[in-house]
Amino acid sequence: MACIVNFSAITQPKPQPCFASLPASTSSHRSNSPKLQTSYLSFASNNSRISLRYDRTLAVSPPRETLLSKAPNFMIVAAAKKPEPLKIMISGAPASGKGTQCELITQKYGLVHVAAGDLLRAEVAAGSENGRRAKQFMEKGQLVPDEIVVMMVKERLLRPDAHKNGWLLDGYPRSSSQATALKEFGFEPDLFILLDVAEDTLVERVVGRRLDPVTGKIYHLKYSPPETEEIAARLTQRFDDTEEKVKLRLCTHHQNVEAVLSMYKDITVKVNGNLSKNDVFAKIDSVLDELLEQRKAGSGYLEANKA
Repeated sequence: MACIVNFSAITQPKPQPCFASLPASTSSHRSNSPKLQTSYLSFASNNSRISLRYDRTLAVSPPRETLLSKAPNFMIVAAAKKPEPLKIMISGAPASGKGTQCELITQKYGLVHVAAGDLLRAEVAAGSENGRRAKQFMEKGQLVPDEIVVMMVKERLLRPDAHKNGWLLDGYPRSSSQATALKEFGFEPDLFILLDVAEDTLVERVVGRRLDPVTGKIYHLKYSPPETEEIAARLTQRFDDTEEKVKLRLCTHHQNVEAVLSMYKDITVKVNGNLSKNDVFAKIDSVLDELLEQRKAGSGYLEANKA
């Protein structure tokens, strides 16, 4: 069944506006007062007719200059997409201050800190498949094979938080085979930071380290001595924090680093680690800031700024 609807304007008596008396001082502004316009519409079908009334207020537009003066000053810059998060590797010899710099970097840039040693211990404690495999070697006093550690690192870097926020890979890879395996999995850093510290300084830092077995805090007899005599009396030294053993560890470290640097020579930044921790971080911070700015400029990404 078809239904035809006709709309027509109905002439109605013109409504009489009611205005309150205004003081003489304000009568000059009456021309800018809102005006009320009333209209009527109707539509009809075979069996009924309905009239509709609607009112609308006609306001006088303010001058263009007034609108512009009240408009907020915004500078809007659109962007194609947000730049990719940072992917950083950092390497340093024992006592180079690498752990401290990792804390400072993650605090400022929000990167996910991934240390292979910590990851290995966490996987073993959690009883994961990789953790169970690694535990078999650790219980025998053997080194955990590269393929197991690489799989742990791979799975950690594939988690959503690392993909979203970027990552800081601490002290890994340590060999060219590990670096090659990561590359085959698609993990390539934007920057490889190498903390460069003189060997004599490293030996002094290691030999002077002491551990508080009660609190777990690390002290240094010269650079960070214990607060009280009571604490000093209970400090212990790690069995491998001797000059002879630290030099062997440094030799191994240098050999490993040279192999890895060949993979990342084009993106390696050497930072003088002999400086204070704040000065070292200032150097690293400057490099990372510059890298981020290049990323933003390359992707056309800029945030909206209020002028």
